[in-house]
Amino acid sequence: MKNKSLLPVLVVPLALMVIPLTASRYAEGWNWGVADYVVAWAMMTGVGFAYALVTRKSDHVAYRVAAALALLTAFMIVWGTIAVGFIGSDDNPANVLYGAVLLTGMIGAGLARFSPAGMARAMVATAIVQMLVPVVAYLFWRTDFSPGVPQVFALNLFFALLFGVAASLFDHAARRGREGRAAGSFIG
Repeated sequence: MKNKSLLPVLVVPLALMVIPLTASRYAEGWNWGVADYVVAWAMMTGVGFAYALVTRKSDHVAYRVAAALALLTAFMIVWGTIAVGFIGSDDNPANVLYGAVLLTGMIGAGLARFSPAGMARAMVATAIVQMLVPVVAYLFWRTDFSPGVPQVFALNLFFALLFGVAASLFDHAARRGREGRAAGSFIG
């Protein structure tokens, strides 16, 4: 990665910190401490670095959109789990299961070496694990399943669908790459 390409990765999250800073001044009940800002900035910067790493060798728009969608979905999962927890309260041990979703995506991407076809398979596996989270949680932590069984399953379905869309976009990039190589026009 070039130094120029790293500058937005560091600065954009910093600029986005103006939103919670403003909210903390004007929105009732919004009181972030210094650690909250540091964690938010670090998470956004991490997503930026991950995006730069994953997309550094691909100019295909579908691949780049898929990577952004997968990383933003992972960001939302981490953020929601840290902030409030999706299953019961934020200290419900069932929320730790979301770590398996993230690990599935990271291990899959590593095994795929970020190839479009491999990333598509990794996103399918991630979506499947995403839908297993509420099932396992319901089996083991049924007593603390707020905001309710349908709501928890619907939220997980939403995240699984986002990973599914990312898989479809990665697959599209893989098919376009194969067609380009067959025609002799594949670059990179």
